[in-house]
Amino acid sequence: MSISNANLSFHANGKLLLTGEYLVLDGAVALALPVRLGQKMNVQNVNVDGLYWKSYNKDGAVWFEASYTLSKLEIIKTSNQEIAFRLKDILQQANRQNADFLRDKSGLKVATHLEFPRDWGLGTSSTLIDMIAKWAGIDAFELLEQTMGGSGYDIACAGTEQPILYHREKNKPVFETVTFNPPFLNHLYFVYLGKKQNSREGIARYREQVEDKAGLIEKISALTQQFLAAQKLSKLDAIIEKHESIISNMLNLKTAKSLYFSDYWGAVKSLGAWGGDFVLVTSEQSEEKTKAYFKDRGFDVCLKYVDLK
Repeated sequence: MSISNANLSFHANGKLLLTGEYLVLDGAVALALPVRLGQKMNVQNVNVDGLYWKSYNKDGAVWFEASYTLSKLEIIKTSNQEIAFRLKDILQQANRQNADFLRDKSGLKVATHLEFPRDWGLGTSSTLIDMIAKWAGIDAFELLEQTMGGSGYDIACAGTEQPILYHREKNKPVFETVTFNPPFLNHLYFVYLGKKQNSREGIARYREQVEDKAGLIEKISALTQQFLAAQKLSKLDAIIEKHESIISNMLNLKTAKSLYFSDYWGAVKSLGAWGGDFVLVTSEQSEEKTKAYFKDRGFDVCLKYVDLK
């Protein structure tokens, strides 16, 4: 019996990279947070030949659809050729890793449902890779490596419920779950900048600009451990500012705080691809005052750390 003979359901968690951006690709230790908002996938047998795929946004609207032949995964019809080819590549690679995947099937209907707005950048692709790997019964890290690439921290988050320390060793993922529950947890927020970044472009910039990585990897790994161990908000603020300064100098880019929030009372830290989706901010002020500060500057999405973990 093929692994896909039954109607199946899957779920994967989204992610936020708190420390170690870019340098995690080359061995730096990073702290990453799986977020409860992720993506679901349902697989159904149908009596019509082919593979029928629909992807739904958080609001229930279809943002992508395609139909394929099941024998060779040829695209029959799609709303987006680029995404359809990318999905085909992932499914074909999954089949290379498990020859029984999709074999001897006549018709399948697949629906994916995001639990966050797609432009938030919480892991539309990584959650998909994780769920397809579960469906095919294969290794998600290898599937990522052979298709989209990247450090793999997001794949680790997809199947984990607690924060993780993550690094790559001999080009393989190494991670462990950790406890991050400092006294100031209620003073941490995520603010959405609304400036979607392409992670691959950010990585390319990093590859082009940074040559001597060893010293930077050591510094960032040490800051990750200090971030995890911090028990005072003032200490965390200092760690964030040092981390931001290192990455800013490394990439020759301005920090998010200097660009958008120069008069803000707390620390501001970019997450993942710089200048893009979310920033982590600290605040000793009330929740109302903190959210009002960002709302007054046009940033309406300000989420408490504790509401995402």
